[in-house]
Amino acid sequence: MIAKLGQVMVYVKDQDQAVTFWTEKMGFEVIAEENAGMRWIEVAPSMSAETSIVLHNKDIIAKMQPDMNLDTPSLMFFTKELDHLHEDLSLKGVKVGKIVQMGTNRVFNFADFEENYFAVGERIE
Repeated sequence: MIAKLGQVMVYVKDQDQAVTFWTEKMGFEVIAEENAGMRWIEVAPSMSAETSIVLHNKDIIAKMQPDMNLDTPSLMFFTKELDHLHEDLSLKGVKVGKIVQMGTNRVFNFADFEENYFAVGERIE
């Protein structure tokens, strides 16, 4: 039986730029890095996070697995400080969308340096 979602694979053209984005712009931490044959970097909001993002080189994975879907997954992050995060990312030069209401959440999208879009929301109590 599946107990939880452990890692999400994100395939990028430039792993170093991706690490910079996720650590410097989004405040994530590097959890692990492997470079034995194939390089990958694991990042997460904190060392104790239950789910992490593993950044893989898109070109290498495409050569290894030509039929694999390498599109960016649709990820939704959550925060308790949506307005503050929106302002902080804007000040850091991250491309952010408007805050909108979606059901019981307030949400905005943001893009990384490769124009991969992700979302972050805040549950309305």
